[in-house]
Amino acid sequence: MNTENKAVDGQGTDVPNRPAPLPEAMPAEVSQQSEHDPAAEIGDLLDKEARSKLAKLTGGLSPAAIMRVVGDWSIHLAVSPGKQMNLWNKAVSGAADYGRYLFETSLGSDAVKPCIPPARRDRRFSHDAWQKQPFNAFQQAFLLQQEWWQEATTGVRGVSCEDERAVSFIARQMLDAVSPANFPLTNPEVLQKTKDENGMNLLRGMENLRDDMQELLLGKPLRPETDFHVGENVAVTPGKVVFRNHLIELIQYDPTTDKVKPEPLLIVPAWIMKYYILDLSPENSMVKYLTEQGYTVFMISWRNPGSEDADLGLDDYRKKGPMAALDAIQDITRAKKIHAAGYCLGGTLLSLTAAAMARDDDDRLASMTLFATQVDFTEAGELMLFINESQVAFLEDMMWQQGYLDAGQMSGAFQLLRSNDLVWSRLQKDYLMGERPKLNDMMAWNADATRMPYRMHSEYLRKLFLNNELATGKYEVGGHPVSLDDLRLPIFAVGTETDHVAPWKSAFKIDALTSSPVTFVLTKGGHNAGVVSEPGHPRRHYHVHTSCDRDRYLPPDEWREVAERKEGSWWPEWVAWLETRSGDPTAPPAMGEALCPAPGTYVLME
Repeated sequence: MNTENKAVDGQGTDVPNRPAPLPEAMPAEVSQQSEHDPAAEIGDLLDKEARSKLAKLTGGLSPAAIMRVVGDWSIHLAVSPGKQMNLWNKAVSGAADYGRYLFETSLGSDAVKPCIPPARRDRRFSHDAWQKQPFNAFQQAFLLQQEWWQEATTGVRGVSCEDERAVSFIARQMLDAVSPANFPLTNPEVLQKTKDENGMNLLRGMENLRDDMQELLLGKPLRPETDFHVGENVAVTPGKVVFRNHLIELIQYDPTTDKVKPEPLLIVPAWIMKYYILDLSPENSMVKYLTEQGYTVFMISWRNPGSEDADLGLDDYRKKGPMAALDAIQDITRAKKIHAAGYCLGGTLLSLTAAAMARDDDDRLASMTLFATQVDFTEAGELMLFINESQVAFLEDMMWQQGYLDAGQMSGAFQLLRSNDLVWSRLQKDYLMGERPKLNDMMAWNADATRMPYRMHSEYLRKLFLNNELATGKYEVGGHPVSLDDLRLPIFAVGTETDHVAPWKSAFKIDALTSSPVTFVLTKGGHNAGVVSEPGHPRRHYHVHTSCDRDRYLPPDEWREVAERKEGSWWPEWVAWLETRSGDPTAPPAMGEALCPAPGTYVLME
């Protein structure tokens, strides 16, 4: 990817990107320091220093948090003789089934029923070679162990639901690490490739491992080679940066139709990712598609923060992000109403911004669209397993030293949620098969990661994840709480079927928390591929249903039963929804004064 080594001040002037001192103490709302006690302050600094160094060794996972959930499970299991007896019986029964399976397969029969089939989404043992001796014995032994540990870590009386999910997750991660698919002598696909290539695959794998270790030890980003470059073949929709402050560049895209809807469309992407996920290659660019449908599109491009931005808070992102963008859009277009869309964390920020605007009688928003967005974090999936006081404090200490959460530290947590697909399968391909993946545009974007400022991420974890303040009406903007129930504007919300970051049932909670008519779409795919689902993409479908405030609330599973299933991309559904909430087409508005061509400079910052 391209590199930019300069920062830009609020007036658009290039200045050297030099780090500023970190704040002396954590924000008051996330710190519990003693009052002006030098000894206590020194002790606190020593604790933070020690924990920050430990965090680097553990990848940001708190050992105390892990030991707590394992201790809760193991103590309750130790005083549950009935559960122990059931586990013993299951082990004996599994061993008997395994012995029967080995005996029958040794007789040469091809129709032996396995002891246990792999899970539907488990692709590790899908190759035909895993059904032949001795590899069938390896995979069946592993799957039986996996089933036994699932039984052992669940259903223990007295263990909280949160701790049960956490300890089951830990057991699954440990088992995934010792899967027979991860080792060359027990993986038939690796052995066959080694035979076919006379071991050259292993030699290439060693070279790949050497390169990765060098980059890791030297502190370089683990950035694979790619044919996709920002401004060259991704993020190429024509436009101009028309506004800039310390946190955002605002891009206005050139119109492509003679007439446009009078309401501009502002897109607020997450700052955990770079904005061009919505402007990838021309054939799958949401921005390009929207301009072709007659919309004046504005996109926020977030600055990639460094240690000098450690004290930027969540409210800084609100004021310098969507609020500043709305002001700039109105100055440029003179539009009275503006459609707004937010993606992931950007959607959460847009939601709390919209709630604050509703509280303050600011009615500039014509509608709000949310892509894979959570506003209630009580069912935020496996990301919530270790979001507790111990884990958050541990992360705060890690960020305290460097001023931000590093992209590698952040991506590691997401990869653990799908370790089979994102960790172990990649290691198999890179180091055992000797194959570096050829990146497509989305994979190249995914490798172009960003950082999270210390204060903002701490507030996000504590106020939204840990305390769920936005959903409970306790989140404060300007010293006063905001409520999502104040929202009356039409809402279009998108959830994706296999989302591990924002599970669709969690995204669906927007329907119960607002007084707005909500059109919810559940689409095929995951957190990214489900959103970037352009027309013409094969094997796509979605469910859609609109709920009005006066309608009886439908729980997610009931909603899915009544929702209409449609084939193809959900993008035309959204555009049709926007059109019914837009005025008559008119001549395109004037373009803002260009500070530089799109994609701008912030997207290029490493």
